[in-house]
Amino acid sequence: MSESAYNSPLLTRRLTDSCCSSPARSIRSHHIEDLTDSDGEGEQLFTETPGTPDQTVISGWLKFRDNKKGSYGTVSKCEHIPTGETVAVKKFLETEENATSRKMAVREIRMLKRLKHENLVTMVHSFRHRKRFFIVFEYLERTVYDELQLSPVGLGERKSKEIIFQVLRAISYCHKNRIIHRDIKPENILISSVGVVKVCDFGFARILSISPEVCTEYVATRWYRAPELVIKDRCYGTGVDIWAIGCLSAEMVNGMPLFPGETDIDQFYLIVKLLGTPCRKHQKLLHRNANFRKIYEKPSERISLEEYLPSSSREAIDFLEKCLRMNPEKRLSAHELLSHDYFTNDEFSVKFLVTLRAKVEAEFSSPLLNKFKSEILRSTDRADEYQKRVSQDKSRWSITLTESLYLQEHVDTNTTLPN
Repeated sequence: MSESAYNSPLLTRRLTDSCCSSPARSIRSHHIEDLTDSDGEGEQLFTETPGTPDQTVISGWLKFRDNKKGSYGTVSKCEHIPTGETVAVKKFLETEENATSRKMAVREIRMLKRLKHENLVTMVHSFRHRKRFFIVFEYLERTVYDELQLSPVGLGERKSKEIIFQVLRAISYCHKNRIIHRDIKPENILISSVGVVKVCDFGFARILSISPEVCTEYVATRWYRAPELVIKDRCYGTGVDIWAIGCLSAEMVNGMPLFPGETDIDQFYLIVKLLGTPCRKHQKLLHRNANFRKIYEKPSERISLEEYLPSSSREAIDFLEKCLRMNPEKRLSAHELLSHDYFTNDEFSVKFLVTLRAKVEAEFSSPLLNKFKSEILRSTDRADEYQKRVSQDKSRWSITLTESLYLQEHVDTNTTLPN
């Protein structure tokens, strides 16, 4: 994880080996109390001791300078003493006193213990100290946000395709496990030094129930919120992640946010201007709010995606259209998008996966990450096999349907077909 994922300044700390290996201080997902030993020793092992005026020493941690606090936590760059490896440590603020912060911390730890994929950030360890939760992650050098800052005119279609393909693999895996991320944005997409992309920050993620369920309405950063979130429809699903992926993809191509709304009403206006009238379900919801209703009842001059992204290929535009459908039920799923022509033409996905695996294998040379290697690769391979099987089934169904239509149009039902 990179510091810029949470917009925090650089810190340097040192982490003892016991901090990353002691099973007594590992967190189990089903009980918060499991953060400490049964005899209470867990808290004592992280006793804070005085340091110099500009330093604070916490057991085996060495922290230089105080850093700026974010809304829910800060991320620090740290050094693991025995290996000399760099890790990232996320500290949640006032976990015990702040119910929201506590809920986000526990949710993120549970999610990351459950999800293992080469395009998801790896959690190395988690523990509690002085009523605050800490999560230790692998360290990645930069984010998509950093890349866009360095390239104001965009990353180009090829690089954008490589990044969004990896994001889709991660989100497809999450959705297959009935988990929606709900906060996909440039700051939460990490990139390693060799180009491996990893999705991070599962503080807003949630598990989807089998039956329809009311969800929190305030999730995701405004620019990447799907229409259903903007108008506060509390019954939504995986489509909110697909919409955010479409927004992210368009932004990477030309360097400009697709819907940079300053308010929810402004956000909705920009969406309608580019994509047209909301679906019927959302129109009914809009009747409750006169300000929203005026936007789609009095349409402004529309622009098209082709006009907005004139240098993009036909496949890229079609991919965006499939992500950015106003009706969430008509957006393609993540695994369907992975089979889109945007990725299958010229065998891009087949060739890129070979290159990607070599890069991932190289990153597992890290002693801290190596112990997770078999579990992550096995889980990723299972997800890839599922993706391949679904694509093949879809292809066979498509061929069967085409043959059926041809027979209906060209063959008399009383005619005997040749063997």
